[in-house]
Amino acid sequence: MTKARNIAELANDISVDSNRDVTLSNLRSDQPMMFRNKIINGDMRIDQRNAGASVSTSSGSNFYTVDRWRMYQSQVSKYTIQQNQGSVTPPAGFVNYLGITSSSAYTVGSSELFVLQQFVEGFNIANLSWGTANAQPITISFWVRSSLTGTFGGSLLSNGNARSYLFSYTISAANTWEQKTVTIAGDTSGTWLTNNGIGINLNFGIGVGSSLSGSAGSWSSNSYFSPTGATSVIGTNGATFYITGVQLEEGTVATPFEHRPYGTELALCQRYYQKLEPAIFACTTNGTEQLTSVGVPLSVSMRATPTGESGDFPCWHSTANVIQNTTTPVFSYTAGRSSVRATINGYSGLTDNRVAVVYFGANVLDAEIG
Repeated sequence: MTKARNIAELANDISVDSNRDVTLSNLRSDQPMMFRNKIINGDMRIDQRNAGASVSTSSGSNFYTVDRWRMYQSQVSKYTIQQNQGSVTPPAGFVNYLGITSSSAYTVGSSELFVLQQFVEGFNIANLSWGTANAQPITISFWVRSSLTGTFGGSLLSNGNARSYLFSYTISAANTWEQKTVTIAGDTSGTWLTNNGIGINLNFGIGVGSSLSGSAGSWSSNSYFSPTGATSVIGTNGATFYITGVQLEEGTVATPFEHRPYGTELALCQRYYQKLEPAIFACTTNGTEQLTSVGVPLSVSMRATPTGESGDFPCWHSTANVIQNTTTPVFSYTAGRSSVRATINGYSGLTDNRVAVVYFGANVLDAEIG
Protein backbone atom coordinates (compact mmCIF):
# COMPACT_ATOMS: atom_id res chain seq x y z
CA MET A 1 0.00 0.00 0.00
CA THR A 2 3.00 2.32 0.03
CA LYS A 3 2.13 3.43 -3.50
CA ALA A 4 -1.54 4.09 -2.75
CA ARG A 5 -3.35 6.90 -1.02
CA ASN A 6 -3.66 6.49 2.72
CA ILE A 7 -5.81 3.54 3.78
CA ALA A 8 -8.70 5.61 5.12
CA GLU A 9 -9.14 7.45 1.81
CA LEU A 10 -8.74 4.30 -0.29
CA ALA A 11 -11.33 2.40 1.76
CA ASN A 12 -13.95 4.97 0.80
CA ASP A 13 -13.41 4.13 -2.85
CA ILE A 14 -13.73 0.32 -2.56
CA SER A 15 -16.98 -1.62 -2.39
CA VAL A 16 -17.59 -5.39 -2.52
CA ASP A 17 -20.95 -6.88 -3.53
CA SER A 18 -22.51 -10.24 -2.59
CA ASN A 19 -20.64 -11.95 -5.43
CA ARG A 20 -17.37 -10.56 -4.04
CA ASP A 21 -16.94 -8.34 -7.09
CA VAL A 22 -14.84 -5.31 -6.21
CA THR A 23 -15.76 -1.86 -7.48
CA LEU A 24 -13.32 1.08 -7.37
CA SER A 25 -14.70 4.61 -7.52
CA ASN A 26 -12.82 7.89 -7.94
CA LEU A 27 -9.99 5.95 -9.56
CA ARG A 28 -8.92 5.31 -13.13
CA SER A 29 -6.78 2.39 -14.19
CA ASP A 30 -4.63 4.67 -16.35
CA GLN A 31 -3.92 7.17 -13.56
CA PRO A 32 -1.24 6.80 -10.89
CA MET A 33 -2.31 6.63 -7.28
CA MET A 34 0.60 8.86 -6.27
CA PHE A 35 1.62 12.22 -7.74
CA ARG A 36 -1.78 12.75 -9.31
CA ASN A 37 -1.73 16.37 -8.19
CA LYS A 38 0.22 18.62 -10.53
CA ILE A 39 0.02 21.46 -8.02
CA ILE A 40 2.91 21.64 -5.55
CA ASN A 41 2.17 22.77 -1.99
CA GLY A 42 -1.57 22.80 -2.66
CA ASP A 43 -2.20 22.52 1.08
CA MET A 44 -0.09 25.65 1.75
CA ARG A 45 2.04 23.98 4.42
CA ILE A 46 5.54 24.81 3.07
CA ASP A 47 6.58 28.42 3.68
CA GLN A 48 10.38 28.59 3.37
CA ARG A 49 10.51 32.33 2.69
CA ASN A 50 8.30 33.68 5.44
CA ALA A 51 7.90 30.93 8.09
CA GLY A 52 4.26 31.90 8.54
CA ALA A 53 4.85 35.66 8.83
CA SER A 54 2.79 38.23 6.94
CA VAL A 55 4.17 39.05 3.49
CA SER A 56 4.84 42.63 2.42
CA THR A 57 2.69 43.74 -0.52
CA SER A 58 4.18 47.23 -0.65
CA SER A 59 6.60 46.80 -3.56
CA GLY A 60 6.81 45.07 -6.91
CA SER A 61 4.27 43.68 -9.33
CA ASN A 62 4.77 40.10 -8.16
CA PHE A 63 6.08 38.18 -5.18
CA TYR A 64 5.93 34.70 -3.67
CA THR A 65 3.97 33.88 -0.53
CA VAL A 66 3.96 30.25 0.66
CA ASP A 67 6.11 28.10 -1.59
CA ARG A 68 5.19 27.95 -5.29
CA TRP A 69 2.31 30.43 -4.88
CA ARG A 70 2.82 33.85 -6.43
CA MET A 71 0.75 37.02 -6.23
CA TYR A 72 0.58 39.31 -9.25
CA GLN A 73 -0.64 42.83 -8.47
CA SER A 74 -1.10 45.96 -10.57
CA GLN A 75 -1.10 48.19 -7.47
CA VAL A 76 0.68 47.76 -4.16
CA SER A 77 -0.66 47.60 -0.61
CA LYS A 78 -4.27 46.75 -1.47
CA TYR A 79 -4.41 43.64 0.73
CA THR A 80 -2.48 41.60 3.28
CA ILE A 81 -1.52 37.96 2.75
CA GLN A 82 -0.22 35.29 5.09
CA GLN A 83 -0.18 31.58 5.79
CA ASN A 84 -3.07 30.87 8.20
CA GLN A 85 -4.09 34.52 8.30
CA GLY A 86 -7.00 35.12 10.65
CA SER A 87 -6.37 31.85 12.53
CA VAL A 88 -9.61 30.21 11.42
CA THR A 89 -10.05 26.45 11.62
CA PRO A 90 -9.05 24.85 8.28
CA PRO A 91 -11.31 22.26 6.62
CA ALA A 92 -11.07 18.71 7.98
CA GLY A 93 -7.83 17.02 6.98
CA PHE A 94 -5.85 20.25 6.59
CA VAL A 95 -3.64 22.27 8.92
CA ASN A 96 -2.74 25.24 6.72
CA TYR A 97 -4.32 27.63 4.26
CA LEU A 98 -3.39 30.89 2.54
CA GLY A 99 -5.33 33.94 3.67
CA ILE A 100 -5.91 37.29 1.95
CA THR A 101 -7.60 40.33 3.54
CA SER A 102 -8.53 43.46 1.62
CA SER A 103 -7.02 46.67 3.02
CA SER A 104 -9.53 49.07 1.44
CA ALA A 105 -12.48 49.27 -0.93
CA TYR A 106 -10.39 49.50 -4.09
CA THR A 107 -12.00 49.87 -7.50
CA VAL A 108 -9.97 47.78 -9.94
CA GLY A 109 -9.09 49.59 -13.17
CA SER A 110 -10.10 48.06 -16.48
CA SER A 111 -6.58 46.84 -17.25
CA GLU A 112 -5.56 46.01 -13.67
CA LEU A 113 -5.00 42.55 -12.30
CA PHE A 114 -4.80 40.96 -8.84
CA VAL A 115 -4.41 37.17 -8.92
CA LEU A 116 -3.00 34.31 -6.88
CA GLN A 117 -1.19 31.98 -9.25
CA GLN A 118 0.97 28.90 -9.57
CA PHE A 119 3.09 28.15 -12.63
CA VAL A 120 3.04 24.40 -13.27
CA GLU A 121 6.29 23.30 -14.90
CA GLY A 122 5.99 22.03 -18.46
CA PHE A 123 7.70 18.72 -17.67
CA ASN A 124 4.83 17.98 -15.27
CA ILE A 125 2.01 18.49 -17.80
CA ALA A 126 3.54 16.73 -20.80
CA ASN A 127 1.25 13.71 -20.39
CA LEU A 128 -1.82 15.92 -20.91
CA SER A 129 -0.92 16.32 -24.62
CA TRP A 130 -2.40 19.80 -24.75
CA GLY A 131 -2.11 21.51 -28.10
CA THR A 132 -2.83 18.21 -29.89
CA ALA A 133 -5.88 16.20 -30.90
CA ASN A 134 -5.17 13.89 -27.94
CA ALA A 135 -5.53 16.63 -25.31
CA GLN A 136 -6.70 15.17 -22.00
CA PRO A 137 -9.25 16.75 -19.63
CA ILE A 138 -8.31 17.94 -16.16
CA THR A 139 -10.19 18.51 -12.93
CA ILE A 140 -9.36 21.27 -10.46
CA SER A 141 -10.58 20.96 -6.88
CA PHE A 142 -9.99 23.22 -3.88
CA TRP A 143 -11.36 24.41 -0.56
CA VAL A 144 -12.27 28.08 -0.30
CA ARG A 145 -13.72 30.42 2.32
CA SER A 146 -14.64 34.10 2.06
CA SER A 147 -16.50 36.77 3.99
CA LEU A 148 -18.20 37.53 0.65
CA THR A 149 -20.67 35.37 -1.27
CA GLY A 150 -21.40 35.23 -4.97
CA THR A 151 -19.60 34.21 -8.15
CA PHE A 152 -15.81 34.12 -8.08
CA GLY A 153 -13.40 33.44 -10.92
CA GLY A 154 -10.19 31.78 -11.98
CA SER A 155 -8.31 30.82 -15.12
CA LEU A 156 -5.79 28.63 -16.86
CA LEU A 157 -3.30 30.20 -19.26
CA SER A 158 -0.49 28.94 -21.45
CA ASN A 159 3.06 30.27 -21.47
CA GLY A 160 2.95 33.88 -22.66
CA ASN A 161 -0.82 33.98 -22.00
CA ALA A 162 -1.52 33.02 -25.61
CA ARG A 163 -4.37 30.68 -24.63
CA SER A 164 -6.81 31.01 -21.75
CA TYR A 165 -9.73 29.21 -20.15
CA LEU A 166 -11.90 30.99 -17.57
CA PHE A 167 -13.85 29.17 -14.88
CA SER A 168 -16.27 30.39 -12.25
CA TYR A 169 -17.43 28.99 -8.93
CA THR A 170 -19.97 30.11 -6.35
CA ILE A 171 -19.39 30.73 -2.66
CA SER A 172 -22.82 30.24 -1.10
CA ALA A 173 -22.21 30.90 2.60
CA ALA A 174 -20.02 33.58 4.14
CA ASN A 175 -17.15 32.53 6.41
CA THR A 176 -17.68 28.83 5.68
CA TRP A 177 -15.27 26.41 4.04
CA GLU A 178 -16.70 25.02 0.80
CA GLN A 179 -15.09 22.56 -1.62
CA LYS A 180 -15.26 23.43 -5.30
CA THR A 181 -14.65 21.26 -8.36
CA VAL A 182 -14.12 22.39 -11.95
CA THR A 183 -13.62 20.01 -14.90
CA ILE A 184 -12.01 21.42 -18.05
CA ALA A 185 -11.60 19.85 -21.48
CA GLY A 186 -7.99 19.74 -22.64
CA ASP A 187 -6.98 22.40 -25.15
CA THR A 188 -6.41 20.97 -28.62
CA SER A 189 -4.94 24.27 -29.90
CA GLY A 190 -2.03 26.51 -29.05
CA THR A 191 1.47 25.75 -27.84
CA TRP A 192 1.82 24.25 -24.37
CA LEU A 193 5.39 23.93 -23.11
CA THR A 194 6.64 20.52 -22.02
CA ASN A 195 10.06 21.65 -20.80
CA ASN A 196 11.13 23.51 -17.64
CA GLY A 197 9.16 26.62 -18.57
CA ILE A 198 5.55 27.51 -17.75
CA GLY A 199 3.34 24.57 -18.70
CA ILE A 200 0.11 25.83 -17.13
CA ASN A 201 -0.54 29.09 -15.29
CA LEU A 202 -3.34 28.52 -12.75
CA ASN A 203 -4.95 31.70 -11.39
CA PHE A 204 -7.49 32.62 -8.72
CA GLY A 205 -8.75 36.17 -9.13
CA ILE A 206 -9.23 38.56 -6.21
CA GLY A 207 -9.79 41.55 -8.49
CA VAL A 208 -9.57 41.57 -12.30
CA GLY A 209 -10.33 44.50 -14.63
CA SER A 210 -12.91 44.37 -17.39
CA SER A 211 -10.41 44.35 -20.27
CA LEU A 212 -8.76 41.23 -18.79
CA SER A 213 -12.08 39.43 -18.23
CA GLY A 214 -14.26 37.41 -20.59
CA SER A 215 -16.76 34.59 -20.89
CA ALA A 216 -16.22 31.42 -18.88
CA GLY A 217 -16.37 27.85 -20.13
CA SER A 218 -14.29 27.67 -23.31
CA TRP A 219 -10.75 28.03 -24.60
CA SER A 220 -9.79 31.24 -26.39
CA SER A 221 -6.78 33.07 -27.77
CA ASN A 222 -7.38 36.02 -25.44
CA SER A 223 -5.18 36.93 -22.47
CA TYR A 224 -8.04 36.74 -19.97
CA PHE A 225 -7.72 36.00 -16.28
CA SER A 226 -11.24 35.89 -14.83
CA PRO A 227 -14.87 35.69 -15.94
CA THR A 228 -16.64 39.01 -16.45
CA GLY A 229 -18.45 40.17 -13.32
CA ALA A 230 -16.59 37.94 -10.86
CA THR A 231 -16.50 39.13 -7.26
CA SER A 232 -13.63 41.49 -6.43
CA VAL A 233 -12.28 40.67 -2.98
CA ILE A 234 -10.24 43.86 -2.82
CA GLY A 235 -13.37 45.85 -3.71
CA THR A 236 -14.65 45.47 -0.14
CA ASN A 237 -12.68 46.80 2.80
CA GLY A 238 -11.80 43.99 5.22
CA ALA A 239 -13.06 41.22 2.91
CA THR A 240 -11.30 37.88 3.36
CA PHE A 241 -10.41 35.08 0.94
CA TYR A 242 -8.90 31.83 2.21
CA ILE A 243 -7.87 28.83 0.09
CA THR A 244 -6.28 25.39 0.57
CA GLY A 245 -6.36 21.84 -0.80
CA VAL A 246 -5.75 22.90 -4.39
CA GLN A 247 -5.46 19.95 -6.74
CA LEU A 248 -5.11 19.81 -10.53
CA GLU A 249 -5.26 16.29 -11.96
CA GLU A 250 -5.84 14.49 -15.21
CA GLY A 251 -9.37 13.19 -15.77
CA THR A 252 -12.96 14.22 -15.16
CA VAL A 253 -13.24 13.07 -11.52
CA ALA A 254 -11.95 14.97 -8.50
CA THR A 255 -10.17 12.44 -6.30
CA PRO A 256 -9.46 13.13 -2.62
CA PHE A 257 -6.63 15.60 -2.04
CA GLU A 258 -3.24 13.91 -2.30
CA HIS A 259 -1.50 14.34 1.06
CA ARG A 260 2.13 13.68 0.20
CA PRO A 261 4.73 13.19 2.99
CA TYR A 262 6.14 16.48 4.29
CA GLY A 263 9.68 15.64 3.18
CA THR A 264 8.45 14.84 -0.32
CA GLU A 265 6.51 18.10 -0.60
CA LEU A 266 9.46 20.10 0.72
CA ALA A 267 11.77 18.50 -1.85
CA LEU A 268 9.32 19.35 -4.64
CA CYS A 269 9.37 22.98 -3.49
CA GLN A 270 13.17 23.02 -3.24
CA ARG A 271 13.44 22.38 -6.97
CA TYR A 272 12.39 26.03 -7.26
CA TYR A 273 13.64 27.62 -4.03
CA GLN A 274 16.18 26.51 -1.40
CA LYS A 275 17.50 28.13 1.75
CA LEU A 276 21.16 27.44 2.46
CA GLU A 277 22.68 27.08 5.89
CA PRO A 278 25.94 28.94 6.64
CA ALA A 279 29.01 26.84 5.78
CA ILE A 280 32.75 27.02 5.19
CA PHE A 281 34.13 25.85 1.84
CA ALA A 282 37.68 25.22 0.62
CA CYS A 283 38.70 27.04 -2.55
CA THR A 284 41.57 28.60 -4.45
CA THR A 285 41.91 32.33 -4.97
CA ASN A 286 42.09 34.31 -8.18
CA GLY A 287 44.17 37.39 -7.44
CA THR A 288 43.99 38.69 -11.01
CA GLU A 289 40.20 38.94 -10.99
CA GLN A 290 39.83 39.15 -7.19
CA LEU A 291 37.35 36.30 -6.83
CA THR A 292 36.86 32.83 -5.46
CA SER A 293 34.69 29.98 -6.68
CA VAL A 294 33.16 27.24 -4.52
CA GLY A 295 30.88 24.27 -5.06
CA VAL A 296 27.72 24.45 -2.93
CA PRO A 297 25.75 21.22 -2.34
CA LEU A 298 22.03 21.21 -3.15
CA SER A 299 19.18 19.62 -1.20
CA VAL A 300 17.67 18.57 -4.55
CA SER A 301 18.56 19.36 -8.15
CA MET A 302 16.99 22.62 -9.30
CA ARG A 303 14.77 23.58 -12.22
CA ALA A 304 17.34 25.98 -13.70
CA THR A 305 20.40 28.03 -12.79
CA PRO A 306 19.40 29.85 -9.60
CA THR A 307 19.97 33.40 -8.48
CA GLY A 308 21.15 34.35 -5.00
CA GLU A 309 21.24 37.34 -2.71
CA SER A 310 23.94 39.56 -1.26
CA GLY A 311 25.67 38.37 1.90
CA ASP A 312 28.92 38.26 3.84
CA PHE A 313 31.59 36.02 2.31
CA PRO A 314 34.88 36.55 4.20
CA CYS A 315 37.90 34.72 2.81
CA TRP A 316 41.05 33.51 4.57
CA HIS A 317 44.14 32.46 2.65
CA SER A 318 47.74 31.61 3.44
CA THR A 319 49.32 35.04 2.94
CA ALA A 320 46.65 37.38 4.27
CA ASN A 321 44.36 37.95 7.16
CA VAL A 322 40.65 37.66 6.68
CA ILE A 323 39.43 39.61 3.65
CA GLN A 324 35.85 40.75 3.99
CA ASN A 325 33.46 40.90 1.07
CA THR A 326 29.77 41.73 0.85
CA THR A 327 28.45 40.89 -2.58
CA THR A 328 25.99 38.75 -4.52
CA PRO A 329 27.32 35.39 -5.75
CA VAL A 330 26.97 34.48 -9.40
CA PHE A 331 25.86 30.87 -9.82
CA SER A 332 26.54 28.44 -12.63
CA TYR A 333 24.69 25.17 -12.78
CA THR A 334 24.21 22.08 -14.92
CA ALA A 335 20.65 20.73 -14.68
CA GLY A 336 20.36 17.54 -12.70
CA ARG A 337 23.59 18.02 -10.75
CA SER A 338 23.71 17.80 -6.96
CA SER A 339 25.67 21.02 -6.49
CA VAL A 340 25.86 24.55 -7.83
CA ARG A 341 29.04 26.59 -8.33
CA ALA A 342 29.11 30.01 -6.71
CA THR A 343 31.56 32.63 -7.97
CA ILE A 344 32.13 35.42 -5.46
CA ASN A 345 33.55 38.59 -7.00
CA GLY A 346 34.62 41.90 -5.52
CA TYR A 347 37.50 41.04 -3.19
CA SER A 348 40.48 43.32 -2.69
CA GLY A 349 43.84 41.93 -1.60
CA LEU A 350 43.60 38.30 -2.73
CA THR A 351 46.81 36.65 -3.87
CA ASP A 352 46.66 34.49 -6.99
CA ASN A 353 46.37 30.71 -6.69
CA ARG A 354 46.31 30.39 -2.92
CA VAL A 355 44.54 27.69 -0.98
CA ALA A 356 41.79 29.38 0.99
CA VAL A 357 38.53 28.96 2.81
CA VAL A 358 35.41 31.05 2.34
CA TYR A 359 32.62 31.48 4.85
CA PHE A 360 29.45 31.22 2.78
CA GLY A 361 26.76 32.97 4.82
CA ALA A 362 23.11 32.03 4.83
CA ASN A 363 21.74 32.51 1.34
CA VAL A 364 18.90 31.44 -0.90
CA LEU A 365 18.81 29.77 -4.29
CA ASP A 366 15.88 30.93 -6.40
CA ALA A 367 14.99 29.06 -9.60
CA GLU A 368 11.26 29.86 -9.75
CA ILE A 369 9.70 29.84 -13.19
CA GLY A 370 8.47 33.43 -12.91
